[in-house]
Amino acid sequence: MEQVQSVVRLVGDVLDGELVGSYLHGSSVLGGVRPASDLDVLVVSRRRMDDRERRALTQGLFAVSGEPAGARPVELVVVAQSEVRPWRFPPVADYQYGEWLREELAIDGAPAPRPMPDLALLIAVTLAADHPLSGPPPAQVLDPVPRLDVAAATVAGIPNLLDNLDNDTRNVVLTLARVWLTLATGEIRSKDAAADWALDHLPPEHRPVLEHAKQLYLNRRYSEDNWGDELTAKLRAYVDWVLAAIGRLSNR
Repeated sequence: MEQVQSVVRLVGDVLDGELVGSYLHGSSVLGGVRPASDLDVLVVSRRRMDDRERRALTQGLFAVSGEPAGARPVELVVVAQSEVRPWRFPPVADYQYGEWLREELAIDGAPAPRPMPDLALLIAVTLAADHPLSGPPPAQVLDPVPRLDVAAATVAGIPNLLDNLDNDTRNVVLTLARVWLTLATGEIRSKDAAADWALDHLPPEHRPVLEHAKQLYLNRRYSEDNWGDELTAKLRAYVDWVLAAIGRLSNR
C-alpha cells in the first residue's frame, strides 16, 4: 500500500537512527479496513523526540493523511521505548497524530509527552498482530501488557467517549460494545466483531442501535451517517444499558 510506505519513509527520515521500529495495528490487523477506518501505526523510538522532529513529523503527516491528501486518515503514535519497557501503567505517549487533531496541531504544534492509557490497548494489539513495517518483531521491542491494564485502559476512555456521543455517534456506540467485550472476555476485536458479540448479549430492544452502527461502519464513510428520529430516540437507552453492563464487570 503506497500510503503505508509513505508513512514508513517519513518516520524513518524524521527519526533516522533513533527509530527502533514501526508497527501496524488497528483495523488493518483486526479484520480489515472499512470505508472510514484509519491507518493505525505505532512507532517506537530510542528517545523522546525534540521540537524540530515533532514539527517535521507533523508537517509530513499533513501531506500524506486524510482528505487534504486524498488518502486514508492516519493515526500515528510515537512512544520512547524506555517509557514502556519495562512496562508500567499508564504508559506515556511521546507524540500523537490523528485527523481530529489536525487543526490543533496546525495552530499549537504537537503537545508534550503525556500519559495515555489507550496506549496499553495499542501495544496489546500490536504484539498480537506481529506486523512490523520496519524494525524487528514487536515482541523484541515491547513488553506484554497485563490483562488488568488492558481492562483499565478500556474503562479510562469512557468519559471522553460519552462527551462525543452526539457528534461521533457511530464510533461511540461501537466502542462501548468493544469495551464491554474486552472486559467480559479479555479479547480485543475489530469493531464489527465486537458488535456481533454484543448483539448476542443485548436485550432485543437495544439491538437496532448497535446493528445500525455496525452497518454504517462496514459500508459508509462518516459523512454518510444518518440515524433518523427513531434510532436517535433509542440511543440513550442503549448507552445506559451497556454502561451498566460495563460497570458490573469493572466492579467484579
